[in-house]
Amino acid sequence: MADITKEKIEEAVKGYIEPNLNKDLVSAKSVKGIEINGDRVRVQVVLGFPAESMHAQIAAAVKEKVEAVAGVASCEVEISTKVVAHSVQKALKPIDNVKNIIAVASGKGGVGKSTTAVNLALALSLEGAKVGLLDADIYGPSQPRMLGITGKPESLDGRTLQPMEAHGLQAMSIGFLIDEETPMIWRGPMVTQALEQLLNDTNWSDLDYLVIDLPPGTGDTQLTLAQKVPVSGAIIVTTPQDIALLDARKGLKMFEKVEVPVLGIVENMSTHICSHCGHEEPIFGQGGGRSMADQYNVELLGQLPLDIRIREETDGGKPTVVAEPESRISQTYREIARRTSAKLSLQAKSYAAKFPNIVIQNN
Repeated sequence: MADITKEKIEEAVKGYIEPNLNKDLVSAKSVKGIEINGDRVRVQVVLGFPAESMHAQIAAAVKEKVEAVAGVASCEVEISTKVVAHSVQKALKPIDNVKNIIAVASGKGGVGKSTTAVNLALALSLEGAKVGLLDADIYGPSQPRMLGITGKPESLDGRTLQPMEAHGLQAMSIGFLIDEETPMIWRGPMVTQALEQLLNDTNWSDLDYLVIDLPPGTGDTQLTLAQKVPVSGAIIVTTPQDIALLDARKGLKMFEKVEVPVLGIVENMSTHICSHCGHEEPIFGQGGGRSMADQYNVELLGQLPLDIRIREETDGGKPTVVAEPESRISQTYREIARRTSAKLSLQAKSYAAKFPNIVIQNN
């Protein structure tokens, strides 16, 4: 009988490139244990990102590679997920009960950033993560409508707010605190203070990810976020249109300057799908997101169509990912969620929680 060693098993597992990580599970440090008992092998895989819909596929691929090793009669693959906190900008401390903050940004309005943010948050949740959504657009909050949430958040202690909940998400928005038609006639400092309060004075409960839906542009709110909020990574949403890409590049460069890693680009409205005949047409141009991703050496996380259902479902308070979980569009959102969190899982871990706070007292 052939001699089965741990090294041979590791080499076999290396033959499978996990599609979300774009690398093998050994190099990604996801293989946490290999047990060899005669001709039977057991491999323990712990993913650093939520991908429950792919566990069976990954297990089958690893099993096939290991069982091809000479002498192996059977292989059992155990897969679980453990999301850890990842490093943030220098000198910033993580927020209590929030492991990772992902900012969703765009250079300009009208590219579907809020729709992308809410569907990304819901997709991460469906893949097995605990997720929150912060609507940071003080002037034009849209998440209350998109999540179908009415009413005001409770305060149990008179100082902090309980997040609102919908479709398994924890959510907070200035829109929960004001009437839907009340305009926010505030100057920049008030807006940034409101954002900090919404973030820090909400009792988030044990979140793996907090998705922040940023207002469009590169102004006060974005700068506050970059300087005062511990962000693990950012996503840029754009359309293939040249004018949108021009502004999206500014957003990307802003995050680079403040040392927030850009996890990738989402190209929205890539093609228009006719609701009558199903014909697809790239009415806003083609390949813009891909060329921008190549130019700045970041990943194109996914391309979404301009489809009337996305608009109707989000306006109705039940975004596509929960309204039609098995649809092609929902699968694309879930793919974007897996790729985003997989990319983040490869970044350096945050050890801030491991260090005690040192308090010096004058006795």
